[in-house]
Amino acid sequence: MKTLAKLPVTIVTGFLGAGKTTLLRHMLNNAEGRRIAVIVNEFGELGIDGEILKQCSIGCTEEEAVGRVYELANGCLCCTVQEEFFPVMRELVARRGDLDQILIETSGLALPKPLVQAFNWPEIRNACTVDAVITVVDSPAVAAGTFAAFPDRVDAQRREDPNLDHESPLHELFADQLASADLVILNKADLLSPEALAAVRAEVAEELPAAVKVIEARSGELPLSILLGLNSETELHIDGRKTHHDLEDHEEHDHEEFDSFAIQLPEVDEHLLLASLNSLVERHGVLRIKGFAAIPGKPMRLLIQGVGKRFDKHFDRAWRADENRASHLVIIGQELDQALIANELKTSLA
Repeated sequence: MKTLAKLPVTIVTGFLGAGKTTLLRHMLNNAEGRRIAVIVNEFGELGIDGEILKQCSIGCTEEEAVGRVYELANGCLCCTVQEEFFPVMRELVARRGDLDQILIETSGLALPKPLVQAFNWPEIRNACTVDAVITVVDSPAVAAGTFAAFPDRVDAQRREDPNLDHESPLHELFADQLASADLVILNKADLLSPEALAAVRAEVAEELPAAVKVIEARSGELPLSILLGLNSETELHIDGRKTHHDLEDHEEHDHEEFDSFAIQLPEVDEHLLLASLNSLVERHGVLRIKGFAAIPGKPMRLLIQGVGKRFDKHFDRAWRADENRASHLVIIGQELDQALIANELKTSLA
């Protein structure tokens, strides 16, 4: 009986809005015959990132009966997973003879190191290896000194405590994502001047071993020959990569103060919705808003992704005849008053 080679796994991590999903969509659209399974680990009640991936040009055909595994038209798979990583991986391991690659997108608030360590579990380590951890960096956010959008409240808490001399929780998480990286992508490089981009590169390099490569990208558009086949076997030496969180009690750590909740709305005016969302970001500790909206008179739904007060939007697909034309948003932030935010948004759109 032929022995199957270990299935390479690429883990894509990075802060909220850095461009992880865009990178994955680019990789799927340029698979060039590779049979790829994609696991989307969404932070939020709605699998919005899964929805985005399903709308890439290759499209999804049908959901399988077992788990949440979507067959793509080009022979790839798309999985959505929240706390079911092991069952999904076990299913993919059973099918590894039909696959060439697994891609995993972490949530924007997840630490990559524990995920890499999971590949030392007996049922996984004999079948899979971590080809690389790719950390996607939001270059404009780093240039602005925020690392992600809206870190003001975290930094204020740090400044108020004279006994704290360490970095803010957001900066620590950013550093931990870099500490686990085998490849770093400075995304949205086209939005910065050459001087600003050089400063971002220098700042990122301070957190990295010299062997870790740093490359620049626009919308995650990079050849797969650069992204795949790094053969890092990261799970074998991840324990030697020290992070800020190694000695901390994860049940009490600050990053668990992040909240997310979903809001469903009827059809909404596009301009009024964006103005209302900007207003919410100004008044509350909102880090990220993502989802889709039903716009009156428009046959297609409007996809929305916001980081801080910067919102990207485009019409991604037509509404299906059997679909309820409703708007769905996920709001992510810190210490959010969900009832107040939902009420304010609905009132502003009334």
